[in-house]
Amino acid sequence: MKLYQRSQEIEQRLDHVLRLIRTGRYSTPRLAETIGVSIPTISRCVAALRERGHDIRPRRQGNGWRYVMHRPAGERTARAGGS
Repeated sequence: MKLYQRSQEIEQRLDHVLRLIRTGRYSTPRLAETIGVSIPTISRCVAALRERGHDIRPRRQGNGWRYVMHRPAGERTARAGGS
């Protein structure tokens, strides 16, 4: 039961990180602070999300960096009509 609970917590954290990244307003330190985990944990989350096919990229904004989701132009069209 504990193993399942741990897996569920990790999936929920990944989902939360992904939702925040989609806003384009979060850096690694800000994600860590918002979610209440360490910076290395956020780095592992971002790596796991990238392994799952999410095109997450850092982008310089103002005086800092933020994560953004990059979507090729054709991907939106393909998803809208195909699924």
